[in-house]
Amino acid sequence: MIIASGLAPAVRAQKIEFGGGFGGMNYKGDISPVFQPKFMKPGGHLFFRYNATKAVSGRFSLTGGRIYGSDIKSSDPFQQKRGVIFGTRIIEASADVQFNFLDFNYARRRPRNWSPYVFAGLGLFTFKPDQEKVEPYKTTGLAIPFGAGIKWQVKGPWSIGVEFGTRKTFTDYLDNYNAHGAGIPKNYQSDPTRKDMYYYSSISVSYTILKIACPD
Repeated sequence: MIIASGLAPAVRAQKIEFGGGFGGMNYKGDISPVFQPKFMKPGGHLFFRYNATKAVSGRFSLTGGRIYGSDIKSSDPFQQKRGVIFGTRIIEASADVQFNFLDFNYARRRPRNWSPYVFAGLGLFTFKPDQEKVEPYKTTGLAIPFGAGIKWQVKGPWSIGVEFGTRKTFTDYLDNYNAHGAGIPKNYQSDPTRKDMYYYSSISVSYTILKIACPD
């Protein structure tokens, strides 16, 4: 940030960072009870990060992509018999706080600057299944994003990062499937008490404005 004291100009390291990247989205729910890498679908993101200190950063992100699941590709014979397949588009806006484990301080002459980090925050997402709705339900909701990553300053203001994040949601309809009740065979019933989750794994590139001189 630009800080002036009296009549003397000041030069400070800039803390503003912009970036974007691409990766893959996954899902966990009734159609995929465990994380399945084979169901990964493409996604991408843009972000703005404010590096408050060497250890703590705040980030605002916009993320979009698809999730997918298929009973037919499951090893569970009950799921194979059920035969449900879905695809859903997701757009997410989120804010989170990142904590760096190592001394990470952007500078022009630190080519080996790197650090693993963890993050957690709050997001708002909207989703749209490819299939027709099974019943009326909300297609927007809150998510709790959290995860971990590693970032490297590769040259001057340029950095790259690798990250894996989980999104805890409060909906059971990401897969457009919520079958339960006395008239539904047991093997076809879903568990409404277990909410769906989605994941985003990504590679990103960012640019940090390192120094700005104040005018006289």
